[in-house]
Amino acid sequence: MRATAVRRTALAAAVASLTLLATACSGSDSDAKGDGGTSGGKDATSSKPAAVKALTSAELEKVSLEQGDVAGHKVSKTGPEDIAQPEDVTVDKKECEPIGFAFYGVKRGTPVGNAGRKVVQEPKKDESADPEDALAGLLDVTSSLVTLASYEDDGAAKSLAELRESAAKCASGGFTLTMKGSKQKVTKVTEEKVTGGEEALAWRVQMGEGDAAAPFKLVSLRQGGTVATFFSFNLGKTGADSDFDRPTAVIDAQVKKLG
Repeated sequence: MRATAVRRTALAAAVASLTLLATACSGSDSDAKGDGGTSGGKDATSSKPAAVKALTSAELEKVSLEQGDVAGHKVSKTGPEDIAQPEDVTVDKKECEPIGFAFYGVKRGTPVGNAGRKVVQEPKKDESADPEDALAGLLDVTSSLVTLASYEDDGAAKSLAELRESAAKCASGGFTLTMKGSKQKVTKVTEEKVTGGEEALAWRVQMGEGDAAAPFKLVSLRQGGTVATFFSFNLGKTGADSDFDRPTAVIDAQVKKLG
């Protein structure tokens, strides 16, 4: 890979990802996320879980990922600067609001508790690689914002169902998000198969077009009354045809802790 190509890749991905890194919500007290795609557990529209007691933010912190839970990844807590408030984000199509809000962690519904983490894959080091390939390797890492939101009764199931409906309506045609004046154009929403928890949804989300496009991975799953959401990107992957693997190790580790 030529140095110019690597720099172009890094720049395009950074532009697409900067808002996510700076503002995507994963707060420990005011965050709620859910994302959608295909059902991997019970069907989101037919599952009618019995009444459940929601976990508080303190209880969610105890079942959130910690450093050492995912091999080869750095885990850290999210802070207030990562939390997007409802007034910070607007979506140009009302039906796309639920999924658009999910990208930035805007609180949806009435969760009792919230918690969040940033999980970053550690780059693979190859001492024998030339400088250009070494730089490309440093960029080829997946970062994820992981949020937990817990709801009373069937609130968690309703959250996933809402996201599934929103994704279906917004899969084609795209929509525009505005985050504190910065616009992001979502051009494609493609559902993917995923398993995890009692029910799970997943999408590949493309922001931008052509060489400026960047793929994101969005997963939301339910375990009891808790919804876990994973919004991921890879700085080394840009372009309309690019893609990267879903961070299954991160997802599996979080599902295990939710029990």
